[in-house]
Amino acid sequence: MSKYISSNRNLLVMHGTVVIWGFTGILGNLITVSSVHLVWYRVLIAFLTLFIYFKATKTPLKADRNTVIKFFLTGAIVGAHWIFFFQSIKSSTVSVALVCLSSVTLFTAILEPLINRKKVSKLEIFIGLTIITGIFMIFKFESRYTLGISFGLLCAFCASLFSIINSRQVKKHPPQLISFYEMTGAWFWISLFLLLSGGFNSSMKLHISDTIYLVILGTVCTSVAYVAGVSVMKELSAFRVALITNLEPVYGIVLAFLFFGKREHMTAGFYAGTLIILGSIFLYSYLRNRVIKGKVSRHALAG
Repeated sequence: MSKYISSNRNLLVMHGTVVIWGFTGILGNLITVSSVHLVWYRVLIAFLTLFIYFKATKTPLKADRNTVIKFFLTGAIVGAHWIFFFQSIKSSTVSVALVCLSSVTLFTAILEPLINRKKVSKLEIFIGLTIITGIFMIFKFESRYTLGISFGLLCAFCASLFSIINSRQVKKHPPQLISFYEMTGAWFWISLFLLLSGGFNSSMKLHISDTIYLVILGTVCTSVAYVAGVSVMKELSAFRVALITNLEPVYGIVLAFLFFGKREHMTAGFYAGTLIILGSIFLYSYLRNRVIKGKVSRHALAG
């Protein structure tokens, strides 16, 4: 009975975490500073919050020099991912940005075999082509948001890239450690960019509402959500976590409608493309799980 209650609690925590991730798009639309400045503040607040968390829990932050350099370089990709995400929102809508972010599956299907030198999956190619169809429909029917869609796809490309890199690192290092140094790295590289481009100027000035939204974004939507997401992975299967995570665009679009109403209204073609993309992602998760179970069963019979 206690195991059942624990499982349900973890499911609720995971769904709550994904809702919070979807809420980042709402905050990104409400914050008035540029995307680069927004992400600079976000990662600053996030890594400081995580630092406090590590100190409070007495978790060591030790890592060798080469590892820290790798994390810092990956942090540049993480920072670019968030900048493109918020720029996509500011150039289009929250709904467009979140749907484009769903194409991470497509980019991973292409990049992972190249980076990890693994065999190309026929299933991933099929799902990837289906997602391309959905993206094409969105481009066709929402041509006024071409710039926002382009930034959204760049955001997804970066997300896929650092996810593949982190899938290797997480086997050697605690995920909390990876997150802390990557966020610190993201802040470092964005700071360097702002310094060289003269970005540290009066346009960074925050309104009171911006400050409140950024604190929520950096603490609740980044640090707290990350720790919560990692904690439930101890009991929930990777498949269940992936399936729930795929709901982020759904939750995000619903929240966008609640907050912005008609501003988030799209054409029928957009929703058709969205259904194709999201349907492909859920189909991929389902079929991949079936394939894995089939391999395990055959292995057990052979043994």
